[in-house]
Amino acid sequence: MNSESVHPDLNKKRTAKSPLIWFNTSILPENTYLGIYRAIFTNDNQEYGSLLVDVIKKKQLTPRSNAKIYPNPNNEISSEDLNHDPHFFLCMIGGGHFAATVVSLVPKYTQAKEIGPMVKEVTVIAHKTFHRYTTRRKQGGAQSANDSAKGAAHSAGAGLRRYNEQALRNEVRVLLQDWKEMINSSELIFIRATGSSNRNTLFGPYDGQILRQEDPRIRGFPFSTRRATQTELLRSFVELTRTKIVKIDPLATKAVKPKTSEENCSSTSMKGKKSATAPLLTEEEEINLLHTSQIQALIRRQRLPALLTYLKSNLLSPDFRFYPPDIPQNFHASSPLLLASSLNSTLLVDGLLLKGGSDPSIKNGEGKTAFEIAGERSTRQAFRVARFEIGEEKWNWEQSGVPSGISRNEAEARDQTEKQEEEKKEEQRRKAETERLRKKDPSPNTGTPPIGKSAARVRMAVTGQGLKSAQEKREEEAKGLTPEMQMRLERERRARAAEARMKKVADKN
Repeated sequence: MNSESVHPDLNKKRTAKSPLIWFNTSILPENTYLGIYRAIFTNDNQEYGSLLVDVIKKKQLTPRSNAKIYPNPNNEISSEDLNHDPHFFLCMIGGGHFAATVVSLVPKYTQAKEIGPMVKEVTVIAHKTFHRYTTRRKQGGAQSANDSAKGAAHSAGAGLRRYNEQALRNEVRVLLQDWKEMINSSELIFIRATGSSNRNTLFGPYDGQILRQEDPRIRGFPFSTRRATQTELLRSFVELTRTKIVKIDPLATKAVKPKTSEENCSSTSMKGKKSATAPLLTEEEEINLLHTSQIQALIRRQRLPALLTYLKSNLLSPDFRFYPPDIPQNFHASSPLLLASSLNSTLLVDGLLLKGGSDPSIKNGEGKTAFEIAGERSTRQAFRVARFEIGEEKWNWEQSGVPSGISRNEAEARDQTEKQEEEKKEEQRRKAETERLRKKDPSPNTGTPPIGKSAARVRMAVTGQGLKSAQEKREEEAKGLTPEMQMRLERERRARAAEARMKKVADKN
């Protein structure tokens, strides 16, 4: 193990850019390198790169033996042992979801079956999850953020979301207070909290504050994460602590040109030889991998403002090519616009064309443009609207395959026409089905009436009664009422619905 060392070429000048630190060792085959996330090292460890190998060896803790794991019928580890273990604190908050866990760095051996090998498992000291309805359906964003931007809304739903935001904030802060000792004794703290409201929940300031932004132990997750759940926290812990193995093809590295100038790598002839044999995974390729994962995650979550901000802040082209280009998903959708079009995201297609400046004529590995891989009419229509608003001179629209442009009003009129046609077809289908049932049973009221709910539904379907939608029932109730009375009736209906939702939330808790 003494032959392990930090690889100089892979880690050179990458302290602020690369999330991984690369190592090589004589134990592994030639041209094989080990990568470990930089975030799991403390700031003091990272200042002395030559001592990182010794730090890693000290972190290789021996798993608990069977005698310690199974001293009681529940097969649980005693709390006294866990309290002395080195551990990490991880938490995520966003979209009304909160998850937190304290994970011991000492793994445990478990046996899945009575007869079978022992396997290592993560030792969870404590965990807790909360969920509250705080985000606006189909619109996103916290209610407090919407209030700050547009003023406080007075609907029942807005009031419920404000109440839930405060309740979630209180629950999280009470939990942090209960876990104060475990958090204070944690080696590192990993937090994902997007948005000012979520960060205010964790970092306050407030009386009895536990987490502080200036704490040097606090880290972000150096990779994309999903919804805040206990499963996602454990997946993130495993990802953080698992070693990455990269095998380099020495023949391919010869074709890679060094990115730095001759002045930066011209100390000795030995340095020149090292740069000539640098691994295929160059600094630029690693950065491209990171940008690819972040951009694709934002597109799949349909975060247009965050996507445009990310491209601008990192000085990336709106037609950034995903890396690596040879994998199937990047071969089919190799740029942000192509991916948004393949996902039929009208919002992202419209934003990338009009605000981001994406080129619609760029083709994927199959030789198809973004318009040609769009699967829905609304997505293709967004390209035509963009052509009308951008103009004919900026892009080669003929090469992009986009037909002649149409105005936004014309597009909305087409959508309305199509919606009316669909409603008309649905009405005709319902009438035909009702007529078919009448012909099948022309005298439903003769003889002994059937008993039961199913029979009642059949009878209503045959007679045409009871087929009204909720909207039709509301319109029938409002007939003959003045506009003021209709508004009062609607307010009462919404208030009853809000009370029912709040009662349901209270019953769950």
